[in-house]
Amino acid sequence: MRMLSAAAVMVLLMVPAYAQTPNINLIPELSSKTPEEKEAEAIKEKAYRDSLRKIPDAKASSDPWGTVRSNEAPKAAASPPAKPKPKTQTQTGSSAQRSQ
Repeated sequence: MRMLSAAAVMVLLMVPAYAQTPNINLIPELSSKTPEEKEAEAIKEKAYRDSLRKIPDAKASSDPWGTVRSNEAPKAAASPPAKPKPKTQTQTGSSAQRSQ
């Protein structure tokens, strides 16, 4: 009885492992093409090559901001930067009344 229960446990443990193995066909059956299929494929391939020849070569850049940007680095300013004007106090409102 112990041997039967041990065998049953072994089978139950092997079933999930067996279910996880992929079903791979290592020797796929070769399918040959009929002459009509070969001819249709050749026509499709010729049409594809002809359509590729009709595509024009890209000669100009397609960058819409190409005319706005420049490739040169910005140059240093020729004149010195302007000096800030000294601040002057203006008397307005209540501060003007206190000084009188």
